[in-house]
Amino acid sequence: MCGIVAYLGKKTAQPILIEGLKRLEYRGYDSAGLAMLSGGIIKIKKTKGRINDLEKILDKPIESETIGIGHTRWATHGEPNSVNAHPHLDYTGKIVVVHNGIIENYSTLKTWLQSEGAKFVSDTDTEVISNLIGYFYATGNGAAGQNKFEWAVQRALKEIHGTYGLAILCSDFPDTLIGAKNGSPLILGVGDSEYLLASDAAAIVEHTTQAIYPANNEVVVITAAGFHTKTLDNVTVTETIKKIEFSLEQIELGSFPHHMLKEIFEQPKSLSTCMGGRIDIQNNRIKLGGIASYLRELTRTRRIIFTACGTAFHAGLVGEFLFEHLARIPTETEYASEFRYRNPILEDGTVVIAISQSGETADTLAAVEQAKERGATVLGIVNVVGSSIARTTDAGIYLHAGPEIGVASTKAFTAQVAVLSMLAIELGRRRHISSFHATECMKELAKIPDKISRILQQSDHIKQIAAANIDRNNWLFLGRGFNYPVALEGALKLKEISYIHAEGLPAAEMKHGPIALIVDGMPAVFIATEGPQYDKIMGNIAEVKARGGKIIVVATEGDNNIKKYADHLITVPDAPEIFQPMLTVIPLQLMAYHAAVLRGHDVDKPRNLAKSVTVE
Repeated sequence: MCGIVAYLGKKTAQPILIEGLKRLEYRGYDSAGLAMLSGGIIKIKKTKGRINDLEKILDKPIESETIGIGHTRWATHGEPNSVNAHPHLDYTGKIVVVHNGIIENYSTLKTWLQSEGAKFVSDTDTEVISNLIGYFYATGNGAAGQNKFEWAVQRALKEIHGTYGLAILCSDFPDTLIGAKNGSPLILGVGDSEYLLASDAAAIVEHTTQAIYPANNEVVVITAAGFHTKTLDNVTVTETIKKIEFSLEQIELGSFPHHMLKEIFEQPKSLSTCMGGRIDIQNNRIKLGGIASYLRELTRTRRIIFTACGTAFHAGLVGEFLFEHLARIPTETEYASEFRYRNPILEDGTVVIAISQSGETADTLAAVEQAKERGATVLGIVNVVGSSIARTTDAGIYLHAGPEIGVASTKAFTAQVAVLSMLAIELGRRRHISSFHATECMKELAKIPDKISRILQQSDHIKQIAAANIDRNNWLFLGRGFNYPVALEGALKLKEISYIHAEGLPAAEMKHGPIALIVDGMPAVFIATEGPQYDKIMGNIAEVKARGGKIIVVATEGDNNIKKYADHLITVPDAPEIFQPMLTVIPLQLMAYHAAVLRGHDVDKPRNLAKSVTVE
């Protein structure tokens, strides 16, 4: 959940670390800190607050300081304050660490270290790491042919249970930077006589597009002369350098005030890229190369389980409806955070598909590992190339939606639904629907990006609707069929960034209890596009209107009938019901965005949240 960055090279480290932390701040922004190593002296500056607060207390950069580590925190163990901020120095004063993850046995290790004379000053689990490395460094002799610092890191990490992405310095080794990974993201950027460790490529891409992705339980040791990677058991690992797939321009704001708005408006392009080269109408095929060798197994499967969290879970619900409708495969969607703790039935013929933008979501990764242990075929749908879920699953499909920086996911959702739509069409063509039907589906799917462009032109109109209703602190979002998951997603977006309480429901369920919540003027957002359940949802609108609710409707262009029921009307282009979620979600994303801005909130850094939930 936190962001770490480290630099070793010939340039002044401090400005590079600060810029890297700013690019990682979406991962956590409770506190921040730097540690610089110069002349055998570790200098630490850290504070509660954001990177801008850290900059205020930093000394002027020193040209000769060319190695350092930095951290931006999303608090887990210990409240957000300057003492608990990273980096953490060990009790000997020689080892300093930044950490992303959670150490599960920190309490036991802390008690033992204290009995050995180690002193602790923070409430964090991370200080156990620095003190444990420091203890072995101070008391051990290392191994033949291996420096003592490297050995102490390997020795300490063998005792640790939990997740970590680490960057570590030792005052006795002023030209050495060590990184380590287990369950938390870590990438090493390889530049021209310089190296950067970071939680993701956003902090690296300005300096290099060449990177390696260490695997779990691996340690990478970096010096000016190069780097090498080993397991915790000191077995050398040969790494392959890969090209980072996105550019610096893609993570810059450009003319937009916020990343979230930029990413909402990027959706026509991101969907076109996601579907580009995959929809082959001429040959009536969907080409999904990442899972090509598993298509026969998917065609024969008797049951599919989607597992995901948050917005990805809502995309999975849309996928459930798509797979059952087009491919006639029994499908269910499960919260990964629940799936991992129960005793799921994974009989022969079950395929588990994990969905995650980052590919690092801790609960989803744990669900993947559990499903694999039980013998299921496990596929992934992720956005970040080289991420943990992408490497752990048997195969998968990349979204190719480009980097998503805004904490509230937008373009990843539509790309996830697009990928699920393509897969459902292809499986449907192989199992259930006619070639003609499959071709018509492909044609309609290919039209979605242009239709989204038309919806985005209503941004100012949606802002006016938000302005008229942001004084109300309880909203309902209601939809039926394929638009029920969109109602859930709309409510989640409003909650995440505007801090307005909202509830998403199947419209028919409203009268089974939640209708009691409706009071005069309460905003009720209905997704009431034309489709099989149009007449039914019109009845639901009438029920709310009769009780004084403020009716906000997302309807199909040209639907004149619905105007007399709506206090506020937003229209979307006509599309088959199965593809409507990619259209109807756009007004709800804009509604949440404008509501948050009008209420004065930091849209890209909502309170208590971070982009990628890499801790439990």
